[in-house]
Amino acid sequence: MSTVYLFPVSVFLLFQITFIGTYIAAVLEKHVVPTVPYISDAAAYSPESCVFGQLINIGAVLLGITIYIRYRQVLQIYEYHSNLGNGVIRNNRIAVWFGLASCFGISIVANFQETNVRIVHFIGAFFCFGCGTMYFWMQALLSYILFPNVGTKLYAHLRLAMACTCTILFILLAVTGVMSHILFKGQNPRQWYPSDGGWYFHVVSSISEWIIATIFSFFILSFTDEFRDISFNHPQISLISYTITL
Repeated sequence: MSTVYLFPVSVFLLFQITFIGTYIAAVLEKHVVPTVPYISDAAAYSPESCVFGQLINIGAVLLGITIYIRYRQVLQIYEYHSNLGNGVIRNNRIAVWFGLASCFGISIVANFQETNVRIVHFIGAFFCFGCGTMYFWMQALLSYILFPNVGTKLYAHLRLAMACTCTILFILLAVTGVMSHILFKGQNPRQWYPSDGGWYFHVVSSISEWIIATIFSFFILSFTDEFRDISFNHPQISLISYTITL
């Protein structure tokens, strides 16, 4: 029995447990106020930042493997159904690069906290959410093209809906996030209170981030059923030269 489907399941569980666990730890340590901080704000200080970085790095690797498996799956489907058109190959290649760029962004966000290297952190967030959203659009398109050879129309509709929602939330996250920081008059953004200014924009921005991160996890989880029908073998190792000296 194939266990490839465990990759998207593990990505979903690891990210959700990390996000929620980090938030609870940050609140208990009084590093953030409980009223909807950014995910990265909850992981800005140790010890939760150390655990967050380690688990997210593992999650980024598992996500990259999942994206690669999906890429190879589409290639195999195209070999058996060449009537799908050359657009499948092109879209699949573009999708995998967007997906891997998103994984890179996730790792950057985890290792470069906003409190230490703000610009690098924001660049990582752009790669994470921006490239991730583009990956979802490409996968939604591929889901419609590949049906009925693989997947269902329901999954195609769900992926399209999630891609649309992530696009709206990404724009909302960026716009309200900038506005909230412009209006912020407090001392510490991790301890953001209504009296500090920009409160409502901050809440909208942080809620958007939590929702989009959750949708990201569910989008990857949607590959589970399709991965049950595929398997991976160990790669072949070829020795170029092998000389025994006595």
